[in-house]
Amino acid sequence: MSQPEHSHPINPLPPVVVALFLLIAGIEIVFTLGAQGVVGGPAAIGWRVSALQRYAFADEIFSWMLVNNIWPVEHVIRTVTYLFVHGSFTHAAFASVMLLALGKMVGEVFSGVATLAIFVLSGIVGALGYALILEASQPLFGAFPGVYGLIGAFTFLLWTRLGQLGANQARAFTMIGFLLGIQLLFGLLFGGNKDWVADVCGFAAGFLMSFVLAPGGWQHLVEKLRKRD
Repeated sequence: MSQPEHSHPINPLPPVVVALFLLIAGIEIVFTLGAQGVVGGPAAIGWRVSALQRYAFADEIFSWMLVNNIWPVEHVIRTVTYLFVHGSFTHAAFASVMLLALGKMVGEVFSGVATLAIFVLSGIVGALGYALILEASQPLFGAFPGVYGLIGAFTFLLWTRLGQLGANQARAFTMIGFLLGIQLLFGLLFGGNKDWVADVCGFAAGFLMSFVLAPGGWQHLVEKLRKRD
């Protein structure tokens, strides 16, 4: 039997995931080409540093805004813009691969708007957690807190599925446990900052938001609350 004319052996990536990937990859390509002198001339060598200074999330700036209750838009948007600038090509490449993998799995179940909301809002929560829990001197940048939000949403899907099957729902948290274990191991062996706190906060945000943003999630949550009353 021949395959249908429009069948695809591999399901296409959700458009919102493709858009996020292209944004991150496009920015990184510009930085990389600029650093190599291919575009932008001599000034392009400093594009990455300038972008990090302007768009990375800085605890010191957030603390200043919090103490003085002054919220300039140019600094408030750092809670989102930091997700799209990275420290190196390798940093961006790892984040992009995880974004594509987790975004595909989540985006095939969640709507495009919900998938985007989980990525962005998890990034915001990750930044706020980084600032409020730690007194970090190093800026926060890179897409990982948003990606960990997608891991949280995927964990929610696994958790729900295991519950429907009557299996041990704790197994759903195997992935996040493994990833955090690897991060802690590398931190102990090679040193590094504590940006894993932002990742954990992003994961928690993605998991909790899924109770509302998952298809039928709000109705399911209301039904559970009614049963408890």
